[in-house]
Amino acid sequence: MSAKLQKSRITILVKALPQPSCTYGETVCCAGVTADGSWKRLYPVRFRHLSGESSFKRWDWVNFSYRKPTSDKRAESCHVFEDSIQIDGRLRREDRGSLLRQVIQPSITAAAESGHSLAIVEPRNPYFFYKRKSPTEIKNEKAAYLKAARQQSFLDKELEALSPAPYKFSFRFEDDKKHTFSCGDWEVHAMFYNERRRKRETDALRWMEETFNGRYPKAGMLFAVGNQAKRPQTWQLLGILRVEGLDQLGLPF
Repeated sequence: MSAKLQKSRITILVKALPQPSCTYGETVCCAGVTADGSWKRLYPVRFRHLSGESSFKRWDWVNFSYRKPTSDKRAESCHVFEDSIQIDGRLRREDRGSLLRQVIQPSITAAAESGHSLAIVEPRNPYFFYKRKSPTEIKNEKAAYLKAARQQSFLDKELEALSPAPYKFSFRFEDDKKHTFSCGDWEVHAMFYNERRRKRETDALRWMEETFNGRYPKAGMLFAVGNQAKRPQTWQLLGILRVEGLDQLGLPF
């Protein structure tokens, strides 16, 4: 393991749903792409502890320092130093296509065969659906988030425990194979809560169906996917990217 300190600048494409961690409390898997098309996976990021010039959004340019992790052998993975994270501008909408063109893969299979653990794919026949979680699932998730929120040092700000969504959000789609993935995009879960505050829960869910099964695919939608460190054969849906004008990107298939 090399302890050499390195620096990078990426555009954030992935900000996954927070996960409880035995070591770091509540962490978020984040990932993005450098200007020359290299993926970087940032971990551990305790996103809700960030503020000001560190609290980034998708499409923000971010500077950070990192070293290679000791236990994660995936080439894109970086052990990030949280206090080094700093927002450095935002990728213009008209420049997003040229950046994504460098990392779009024909399929998850193609990404895996080329040695990548992160990729952007264009889903065919995407279908969004949801399923209500059982009371036991919700109880266990709440307990895990509460434990993570309490796991902090005296220097950390106190966090209110996250409330898990009562539904599991998923997508079926095709590339060279058929896939059914649960959705780990934090923004999708935030959309549910934001809409539910404005309208009835049934109306919020209907709005999400119309968004992901109608408006987004029609305008242009890409999926950010990644595999697991301990089970590299298992891939997950990490981010939903709305990108207009996909027919103009020159996709590699």
